[in-house]
Amino acid sequence: MRRIGIDVGSTNTDAVLVDGASVLNAVKTPTTEDVTSGVLTALRQLIEGLDGPLGKVDAVMIGTTHFTNAVVQRRDLMKVAAIRIGLPASAALTPFIDWPEGLSSAVNGGVFLIHGGHEYDGRELVPFEAAEVEAAAVEIARRGIRSVAISAVFSPLNPSCEDAAADILDRLCPGVAVTRSHDLGRIGLLERENVALLNACLQDLAKKTTDAFVGALAESGVDAPLFLTQNDGTVMAAEMATRFPVYSFASGPTNSMRGAAFLTNLSDAMVVDVGGTTTDIGFLTQGFPRQANNVVEIGGVRTLFRMPDLLSLGLGGGTRVRTTPLSIGPDSVGYRLTEEALVFGGDTLTATDVAVAAGLVAIGTPERVAGLDPELLVAAQARMRAMIEDAADRMKVDANPVPLIAVGGGAFLIPEKLEGVTEVLRVRNNAVANAVGAAIAQVSAEIDKIFTGLTRDVAIAKATELATIRAVESGAARQTIEVVEVEDLPLSYLPGDCLRVHVRVVGDVAASDTL
Repeated sequence: MRRIGIDVGSTNTDAVLVDGASVLNAVKTPTTEDVTSGVLTALRQLIEGLDGPLGKVDAVMIGTTHFTNAVVQRRDLMKVAAIRIGLPASAALTPFIDWPEGLSSAVNGGVFLIHGGHEYDGRELVPFEAAEVEAAAVEIARRGIRSVAISAVFSPLNPSCEDAAADILDRLCPGVAVTRSHDLGRIGLLERENVALLNACLQDLAKKTTDAFVGALAESGVDAPLFLTQNDGTVMAAEMATRFPVYSFASGPTNSMRGAAFLTNLSDAMVVDVGGTTTDIGFLTQGFPRQANNVVEIGGVRTLFRMPDLLSLGLGGGTRVRTTPLSIGPDSVGYRLTEEALVFGGDTLTATDVAVAAGLVAIGTPERVAGLDPELLVAAQARMRAMIEDAADRMKVDANPVPLIAVGGGAFLIPEKLEGVTEVLRVRNNAVANAVGAAIAQVSAEIDKIFTGLTRDVAIAKATELATIRAVESGAARQTIEVVEVEDLPLSYLPGDCLRVHVRVVGDVAASDTL
């Protein structure tokens, strides 16, 4: 298949054209404050750099940091009404209770506690009170709230309360965006509820961003279905991404990891992705990013859903370097690197300036940093090496040395030799590995659900079918879907042969004429 992959990072927007196993062209451009112009510039330069016409493109895959940045920077967020179904058992710790104050005040549009929910064995906690949801819906409409997150006790086991509440909101608050927690999170009420609240507050931004991408493609003349990358190294159809923007959290580093696997033909390795602002370190396992198996904080909010196991450092090409005393970051000039770094005529000493002065890379005008103190260069490089070695050691599961793949526009900051690393691999197009990872991505879906009264084989089969349906809805060709992960855990403390099943499937993107 012939695909275009685009990664919109905090500093650079990268684009590649991939045909099968070949990268036909790749470009890197500065990210712009608005979405459309940066993507348009990247697409234009990508097409202009080809030897001939672009030809038919089967799909366009875009990764973006917009949604993560919105939460971290507390901007472009909607007010959200939180409906929790669980009284009388869940009133002690209310929604938003563990959120940072600034983020909570920006998002909290009201909390509504409703009687209902289920026990851990599937029995009703108390009867669901539809009248309470109706009263909440009237108040939500009166306040002008346009996004609602619904969570219910043990809804991954039995989603009926969340579904019933969503139906009431659709009837009494037409046009309101509704996020149901069981569509996103796993067992654990507060963390699952937090994921739903984050997803709900991003609904406007998700639509605006997706529409901007669609507009950029139309303006560039590229006629192909649009997909957005997810944080497990796969993609979802644009319509699905509009509904579930949280799945794009941390998708940039996972794109880089998938791209690293593609470019090196390695399926198990450490990947260090050095961008303009941060360095992200993760592990490839069977060609996909290793998943986190515990709580992950996003913008200070505890969540428990599908996220990659990553460690991020405040080290990148645009990282500020201060001399008295010596400090590296964590702040960065970001996409203003080509304006503020010394080698580009600016007045800010950055990690890129150190690398250029040390002869690691030829960027900008090297003469501008020729006068930097040699002792400063040695000390700064030693500090950056120590940061990378420490972070790499923290990400390893044992003491054995592992291969390390260096990718990203700032990969020149990674030394050739590191403690605990067998070799540092650098390959062609490693600076745009994130866009390559986006271009080659498959479609995935997962189910994490508790089944009761079923045999193990039947429960796994049902979970597999549910995951397959989700994958098809996200744009996968059904005939290509295969199961890549199955976990089942008998819950011996529950009656009725309870089994918790987690199934993950992947499939190729469906041909454009079938979407």
